[in-house]
Amino acid sequence: MNNKIIIINGPNLNLLGEREQSQYGSMTFDKLKEMCKKKSQELKLEVVFAQSNVEGELVNIIQDSRNNSDGMIINAAAFTHTSVAIRDALNIYKKPIIELHISNIYKREEFRQKSLISDIVTGGIFGLGTDGYILAIISMQKLLGNEN
Repeated sequence: MNNKIIIINGPNLNLLGEREQSQYGSMTFDKLKEMCKKKSQELKLEVVFAQSNVEGELVNIIQDSRNNSDGMIINAAAFTHTSVAIRDALNIYKKPIIELHISNIYKREEFRQKSLISDIVTGGIFGLGTDGYILAIISMQKLLGNEN
């Protein structure tokens, strides 16, 4: 494989462009998907986009990804701070994982400053807005090509 990645998005990210634009910007979720697919094609990566507001569905997506993707970019959103189940599923993945957050979680409320997944992912991108997705795709392409 070596060229198939999954981008997983957690709760409320489907409402990008509508919610807290001061934190998340004005780009819609559909526009974000379009931007990511375009960049992935430029880098010769196949990308699958997933989003759920349901913790168990995200766990299932992560588990299924073990057999059909080479790398993962995950914005677990609020589940970053609360979900041991998502952490456990990510820990089983055993392939490159980039944790991504549109806002800088370390400059927000105290409860958002603790990530339950940061210590098991390959790397992280925080606070660079939706451009963080493009940086994550570029970084994943390099990880899969053993350039890092």
